[in-house]
Amino acid sequence: MSDVVNQRTPTAGGAPAPEKRGSGMLRLAVDAFLRRREATILLVAIGLVIYFQASTDGIFLSHSNQVNLSQSTAPFAIIAVGEVFLLVSGEIDLSAGAVYAFAPFMMHYLIDYYGVYPIPAIVLSVLVGAVIGFGNGFITVVLKVPSFVTTLGMLFLVGGITLTTSHAFPAEIPQAARGGVQSWFGHAEWSELIWCLLIVAFFQMVLTSTRWGLYTIAVGGNRLGADEAGIRTGRVKVGNFMLIGALSAFAGILEVFRTDTIDPTLSGADFASAMFTAVAAAVIGGTALAGGSGTVVGALFGAFVLAELRNGFNLIGISANPFNIILGLAILLSMILNVYLANLRRAGRT
Repeated sequence: MSDVVNQRTPTAGGAPAPEKRGSGMLRLAVDAFLRRREATILLVAIGLVIYFQASTDGIFLSHSNQVNLSQSTAPFAIIAVGEVFLLVSGEIDLSAGAVYAFAPFMMHYLIDYYGVYPIPAIVLSVLVGAVIGFGNGFITVVLKVPSFVTTLGMLFLVGGITLTTSHAFPAEIPQAARGGVQSWFGHAEWSELIWCLLIVAFFQMVLTSTRWGLYTIAVGGNRLGADEAGIRTGRVKVGNFMLIGALSAFAGILEVFRTDTIDPTLSGADFASAMFTAVAAAVIGGTALAGGSGTVVGALFGAFVLAELRNGFNLIGISANPFNIILGLAILLSMILNVYLANLRRAGRT
């Protein structure tokens, strides 16, 4: 009996018993997890998986539906990565969806009309997206036009170029890009998701562990202070505009390889949907529209939650029409929570 009592009482040196140490460490781990911006949206994602799996008699997590979920998540998550960096630095890009639609046609023109090999054509098309981003950044930073207006104009400009040059007709995937290249860049079941995860992991590290990420957060949080600290705030913003342009172009190329067609109708409602879904994923995932804070991993979870809702509604027979209601409410609630948490941080309570 005395041995049992000794195991449950503090040692002579005053150290807590092993059981109490273990529970204390678990509590600290839980608290640390809940303080992370990604925690809430991750718990929502897990809850939705459980709900839809139970509601669809196991269909939700079948192999074919997992592939559908991954393909619905990946392109928007990739664009959302760029939106996170831009939102954190205090700007927004509404033209991302137009670049998403235009880049595949640029690849098609380079391969079929100019004989460029597929991989260089893909690289050049992504660089064209970065050049469009540079144009957005130059007009916003140098000419002092608000990014909302700049990128709205660029959305119509690039979308119009896509429709005009394609004559509003879809194009086939270039024959030279079929086979291995097409499989690597989106046509294979998991290739889009693999690219997405690699991009998310890399840019989460950039945002949290590099000077560029630190500068991006500083510029969005306090541009005047960043200027006084010697940070070239204009260069940071232009660089992030170029980043989202490049990522939007790459996401568009992955998507056309997956669907096996290059469709100019992406220059209509679909590309607006792509842009707004990416922004929503970033905001729902914990990125503040006011700038200064954000998370790339959270944007991935946000994109996954939106894909879950759309897919789950279809499986349980609910009309897709309420999806936008839920999307709007999610954005509003996320922003209210963002503002509330920001006020708490200013008051020194968190």
